[in-house]
Amino acid sequence: MPHRAIHARFVETAAPISPALARAIEMAGPLEMRSRADLPFGEYLCRAITGQQLSTKAASTIWGRVESSAGGGDLLSHFCEDNTDLLRSCGLSGAKTRAICAIARTAREGGLDAEELRALSTPDRAARLTAIWGVGQWTADMMSMFYFGDPDVWPDGDVAARKTLERLTSPRRKTVRTASFFAPHRSYLALYMWNHVDAPPVE
Repeated sequence: MPHRAIHARFVETAAPISPALARAIEMAGPLEMRSRADLPFGEYLCRAITGQQLSTKAASTIWGRVESSAGGGDLLSHFCEDNTDLLRSCGLSGAKTRAICAIARTAREGGLDAEELRALSTPDRAARLTAIWGVGQWTADMMSMFYFGDPDVWPDGDVAARKTLERLTSPRRKTVRTASFFAPHRSYLALYMWNHVDAPPVE
């Protein structure tokens, strides 16, 4: 469905739920979900883990150091336990270092083939990703949305999206239930909530 059609349906759907929600969506205009599928999936997942709970500027700085530490070599080969101290010196926490090493190991073993993951259902893809140490449901949701372009993910674990939807509707109303009215384009509902607070979750 074209972005304009999604926008029009969202405004119509939101009106009986909450006038404030309908106004926020209407004022934002049609939004587009951009994909980063131009990047190797394993590297994109590692970058997303690196940037979690950091400002965009801090995340970019640390990732730049991480890339430089590889000396131009293959990043997924560089992310290994033998390089823990070097990776930590780039500004990564111990947990993030362990996570990207686990991701890289899974990728080297063939467990992160992008086309194979793309063919899975959203829950099955999430189960595959969250089986990796350090990868949680939030990260799996972000990958489904921003790498695989899944249009129907409501990331209820994202505080900004959930709290914004609560404020625009009611804190007594379950956000998962509210989001269900916007299927099969719940990813776009999250985009509208992030747009409203100007807080995109991934770079």
